[in-house]
Amino acid sequence: MKTVETLNEGLKREYRVTITAKDIDARVDDEVKSIAPTVRMPGFRPGKVPPNLIRKMHGPALSADALNKAIDAGVRDLMVKEKLRPALQPAVALDEGYEAGQDAELTVSLEVLPDIEAPSIEGLKLERLTVPADDKAVMAKIEEFAAQMKRFEEAPKTKKAATGDQVIIDFAGSVDGVAFDGGTGEDMAVEIGSGQLIPGFEDQLVGAKVGDEKVLKVSFPDDYPVADLKGQPAEFAVTVKEVKVPAASKIDDDFAKTLGLESLDKLKELMKDQVEQELNGLTRTYMKRKLLDQLAAAHSFEVPPTMVEAEFAQIWQQLEHEVSHEEDPEAAKAELENDRDDYRSIAVRRVRLGLLLSEIGQAHGVQVSNQEMSRLIAQAAQQYRPEDRTRFIEYVQQDALAAAQLRAPLYEDKVVDFLFEKAEISDREVTREEIEAAIEADDDSGHVHGPGCGHDHDHDHKPAKKAAAKKPAAKKADVTEEAAEAPAKKAPAKKAEAAPAKKAEEKPAAAKKAAPAKATEDKPAKAPAKKAAAKK
Repeated sequence: MKTVETLNEGLKREYRVTITAKDIDARVDDEVKSIAPTVRMPGFRPGKVPPNLIRKMHGPALSADALNKAIDAGVRDLMVKEKLRPALQPAVALDEGYEAGQDAELTVSLEVLPDIEAPSIEGLKLERLTVPADDKAVMAKIEEFAAQMKRFEEAPKTKKAATGDQVIIDFAGSVDGVAFDGGTGEDMAVEIGSGQLIPGFEDQLVGAKVGDEKVLKVSFPDDYPVADLKGQPAEFAVTVKEVKVPAASKIDDDFAKTLGLESLDKLKELMKDQVEQELNGLTRTYMKRKLLDQLAAAHSFEVPPTMVEAEFAQIWQQLEHEVSHEEDPEAAKAELENDRDDYRSIAVRRVRLGLLLSEIGQAHGVQVSNQEMSRLIAQAAQQYRPEDRTRFIEYVQQDALAAAQLRAPLYEDKVVDFLFEKAEISDREVTREEIEAAIEADDDSGHVHGPGCGHDHDHDHKPAKKAAAKKPAAKKADVTEEAAEAPAKKAPAKKAEAAPAKKAEEKPAAAKKAAPAKATEDKPAKAPAKKAAAKK
C-alpha cells in the first residue's frame, strides 16, 4: 500500500492511498480458500471444487468483497502509520473507473482530534450549596403530591360548571358533518382548565350544567397526528351527564392509607427520601456548572469543524422544534435566526468541554466497567418490546457508535465525580429558593440547558438578546460521543373514546443506524389531542 499526504491544514487531513491489484488478488485467493469447503458443483465431491472454477462462478462477488476488505484494512493501516486520531469516521472515496484487476486509488479525508495539553486539575475550587430536607420541605412535597391526586365529588344538578370543575360528557365529533374515526365517546371526564384538550374545547364547557346539550366548535391543531384532521374545523355534539367539584384532600393517616401505606409517618419517610434526591440533584447541577465554567475558562484550543457542525445541527433542530410551539412561531423563528452565530459558539464550547472531559478521563484512568456497561444495556433494552430486546442488545454489542452513545452519560458523570474528589470544596447551607435562584441566574444570564438538565456541560453562555425560544437547547449527555437518550416512560394508554387526550411528545433517537422498533411507538389517537407542549 502506498500513501501520500495531500492536505494538512489545521485539523484537516487528506491522503491518496494506493492498494495494489496484487494485494486485492491475494485477498480473493484467501476468500476462495475460505469458501471452498462449502462450494457445491456437479461432478465434484464437496470441498473438492478447483479454485479456478470457484473464481469463475463467484468472481465478481469475491472481488467486491476482497476490495472492501482491502479498503478497510488500508484505512486502518493509514491511521496507525500516520498516528491519526479521527474526530469522526473518515470519508473514503474510490476513484471512478476502477475495474477488477487494477490498482485501487482512494482518497481518504478526515478531521483529527486536536493535541490537547494534559488538562490541569489542580487548583479547582467549588462551593457546594446544600439544602436540608426538613419537615417543611417534606410536607410541601406531600401537599404537592396530594394536589396532583385531585378528587372530585358530585355537585348539585343545578351547579354550572366553572374552571377547575370536572364534567362527565358523551361526545360525537364531525368534520363537515361527517363523523370521523375515534371521535365518539361516552362518560369521559374533563377537568375544565386542565389544558388536556385541544384549544377551545374545555372553555366552551364553562357554564354547562347536568342535562345540557351543546355543540362545541373547535379546530384541530396544525401538528395533529392524524393527517386528514390537521388544521380542520370540527364540531362536537356534547351531552353533559355530571358536574363535579374538587374535594378537599386532608393529609392524614387515612390519606396515607389510600396510597397503600400504614400511616402519615410512613408517607413522610418516603417523601423525605424523594426530597433529598431532588435537593442533591440541585446541589450537583450547581456544582457541575461551576466546574465546567472553570474548565472552559482555563482551556482554549481548535476543535474539529465536523464535530461542531454535528453539535450545532442537534441544537438547532431542538430549537426549531420548540419555537414551532410558540404563540407566534414565525416571529420566534425569525428571532432565532438572529442568534444563529451565538448558538454555533455554544456548539464550539460543548465540543471543547467534551474533549476536555474525555482527555481528563483517559489521563486519569476513568473507565466504565464491563459490569456497568452490561447494566446500561439491560436498562436501555427495557424501553423496547420484549420480543425486540435481544435484537437491541445484539445491536449495541456489535455497533461501536451505539455502545459509545449509551456509555457516554455515565462516563461523563464518572469524570465529573473524579474532579469533585480532586477539587477544594467549601459548603454553604442555603434554602431551596436560593439554590434554584442561583441556577436560574445562570439561565437568565444566557445559559442553554436541555430537557431534564441531567448533564450540564452544555451550560453555555448565551447573550442577553436570546431568542424567544426560552432556554431550549438540545440536550446531549456527552459531546464527545453523542448520547442516545432513553425515551420518557410511556403514559398509560387511554381508551379510544377518551378522545381529547394530550399527545405524548417523542424524543428523536441519536443513533444513526436503524434499531429495533421502540415499545413506545404508539399509534396516535384519532381524536382532538392537544398539540405537544414545548420542552423547557
